[in-house]
Amino acid sequence: MDRQFFAQLDDNNIVIDVHCVTKQFLDANPDRYPGTWVETFYDDPNKTYAGIGFIYSDETQDFVAPEEPTDDDEE
Repeated sequence: MDRQFFAQLDDNNIVIDVHCVTKQFLDANPDRYPGTWVETFYDDPNKTYAGIGFIYSDETQDFVAPEEPTDDDEE
């Protein structure tokens, strides 16, 4: 069986956790996996693997890395 990875999203679609778990196990254990979980792919060149702080886009059904602070932000 292939490994599946799911990212937990907060109310602003920001990734707060990532787990390696099957969809069936995730669905069967809502107390253990509450909230919104979206599958993320580490081996798909057309998708971005989710990390903590990434933002999920409903439109593209993909994850976007958070913006790096610039030197201007530190002033």
